[in-house]
Amino acid sequence: MKKYILILIITLTSNYSLMAQGRVVKIGYIDMEYILEKVPDYAEAKNQLEQKAEKWKQEIEVKKNEIATLKEALKAEKVLLTKELLDEREEEIGFLEKELMDYQQKKFGPNGDLVVQKAVLVKPIQDQVFNAVQDIADAKKYDYIFDKSSDLTILFASKRLDISDRVVAVLTRAGKREQMSKKQLKEEAEKERKQDQIDENPEMSERQRLIEERKTARLKMIEDKKLAAEEKKAAADAKRKQLQADALAKKNGTVSDKGSTAENTAPTDSSEVASKPSADSVAAEKRAATEAAKKKSIEDRQKLIDEKKKAAEEKRLKAIADREALKKAKEDAKKGNTEKP
Repeated sequence: MKKYILILIITLTSNYSLMAQGRVVKIGYIDMEYILEKVPDYAEAKNQLEQKAEKWKQEIEVKKNEIATLKEALKAEKVLLTKELLDEREEEIGFLEKELMDYQQKKFGPNGDLVVQKAVLVKPIQDQVFNAVQDIADAKKYDYIFDKSSDLTILFASKRLDISDRVVAVLTRAGKREQMSKKQLKEEAEKERKQDQIDENPEMSERQRLIEERKTARLKMIEDKKLAAEEKKAAADAKRKQLQADALAKKNGTVSDKGSTAENTAPTDSSEVASKPSADSVAAEKRAATEAAKKKSIEDRQKLIDEKKKAAEEKRLKAIADREALKKAKEDAKKGNTEKP
């Protein structure tokens, strides 16, 4: 309790000092547990430690079962044993129980292997987090950055003050820096600079959102026009192919009619007779293939249109949610400024 009061006094004193100098106090916070969960190395090492702890628990359970079995056997044989044997058996069970308790303390006690190994696991990553927080504080002129997951009680913290994701980004970028090219590093730096501008100026974020919405609507209109043009072209192609197939069928029918007229004056040629059904079947197959291709093309376009409509709707709903969140953040900030003495 004294620790909290001391921190509160120091914070208030510093705030009044900075306000007297005409400066606005800039405060942020991180969630160490959230950051650690986002670091791949920590997650892998934590999983290995949990597997080791589970193995220790199984060993403890086996020892407990052995002791329980010995106690049951002693209870059943107690009337048959002499005092010396009874004392010896009870002493053996007591020794095993003490050994089990010592093992539990060694593995899961306040200074046990689990706590020690977890501290060893977390320490290097915590150092990286502290360095990243220090760099961010220096670059963005923060006066205070608290740890939400520490013993310090924070009754309320606005999400806009949370820089945990920025710390994760710094750690991730540092881990990938050796694998990234100069161009990629430059792009990442520019992306971070733009994000910082948006974070520091909510109005810029709103403008950016409106620009993105207009861009999305414009792209959707262009895509709709493109799809309509493709559908029109596909319909024209299908119609042209159908006309060609009908003309070919008509031509084949005319030839066969002439051949049939000549039957009265000349012997029938077997190859000419066979050509008529062959031409008809070819024309029928072409028409069937044309219809199938047309149907598949229409289905594919409709599927693409549905998917794009769904994506656009999801993006629109997300934009509305972001706008409401920003509006609420502004109202909270305005309310906070109004309530200041």
